Amino acid sequence: MHIGLPKEIKVKENRVALTPGGVASLVRQGHTVTVERGAGVGSGLPDSEYQQAGAALGSAAEAWAADMVMKVKEPIASEYGYLRPGLLLFTYLHLAADRPLTDALLQSGTTGVAYETVQLPDGSLPLLTPMSEVAGRLSVQAGAYHLQKPVGGRGVLLGGVPGVQAGNVTILGGGVVGTNAAKMAMGLGAKVTILDVSQRRLAYLDDVFFGRLTTMMSSEANIRALLPDTDLLIGGVLIPGAKAPHLVTRDMLSLMPEGSVIVDVAVDQGGCVETIHATTHDDPTYVIDGVVHYGVANMPGAVPRTSTFALTNQTLPYALKLAARGLDALKDDAALRLGLNTHAGKLTYAGVGEAFGLPSVTPESALA
Repeated sequence: MHIGLPKEIKVKENRVALTPGGVASLVRQGHTVTVERGAGVGSGLPDSEYQQAGAALGSAAEAWAADMVMKVKEPIASEYGYLRPGLLLFTYLHLAADRPLTDALLQSGTTGVAYETVQLPDGSLPLLTPMSEVAGRLSVQAGAYHLQKPVGGRGVLLGGVPGVQAGNVTILGGGVVGTNAAKMAMGLGAKVTILDVSQRRLAYLDDVFFGRLTTMMSSEANIRALLPDTDLLIGGVLIPGAKAPHLVTRDMLSLMPEGSVIVDVAVDQGGCVETIHATTHDDPTYVIDGVVHYGVANMPGAVPRTSTFALTNQTLPYALKLAARGLDALKDDAALRLGLNTHAGKLTYAGVGEAFGLPSVTPESALA
């Protein structure tokens, strides 16, 4: 199979879909790989390393002309023209928060396999996990920075100092994002409260953190009770493939201290804070009702080298399956089949259909 790796063109997105090592693995299996010139430079991976791995260098059009295109972020409007019938697109899609892209994929007939909805029998999301780990850890770094007064924050040091209380971090969601955010916040010395709807998950977190954080059931009443003392609020709620629920509504912002910070990692699925909208690394924050909102939708792009290697570690085995067997790989692998979001003009992920009121079919019937 011919695999293409275009350069990411989203603002300040410096990740690339595969490392040279990943390319070499595909080439050893007899596949052809075209890498757009400069695709890996932002991750510290020069063209020469891809050539040494056996890839051909080409233009964006030449990379997109491949049978399977691997990306990191979803195509943006200027890339819609590359979408076509017969193209297998393997990338993060986050369609439930992006109606224009959903329409473009359906109208073009592209087969879209989304990293974030590949799901193992135990419910885990192996291709979303590495970037959730990165984003969860970055959320605390970003929040700690934006709490500084010169950049509009409240002027709170999360770890405090002897004789002065530490900052309060409230985390919505005890999954991969929330767990990694808790690790970082606790490492800085902050006081951490994490909320989740699963009692079992809360018990697990209480156990692994040796009771050093506070766990609470996620409810509107509990969130409202915590907000007045929250310096940094981190949104880490995920419903796989579907739009995130709004757990913090506009009226609840008035409960938060002026200069407090919200970092909503769920922004690429619509966000779990009603007032969040996607921002970029160039202009990451805005203020509503005195609360700083950080809504960068590609947070791991800030640490592209770490992110590119972490992502390739997880995506490569699935890429090898798709390259070897094409659509038959989706039929054979139940976890990979759940990644199918669009095929031949049909929407194949129910959560996206529910978000937009569109009809959807099962992946099995679309592939039949």
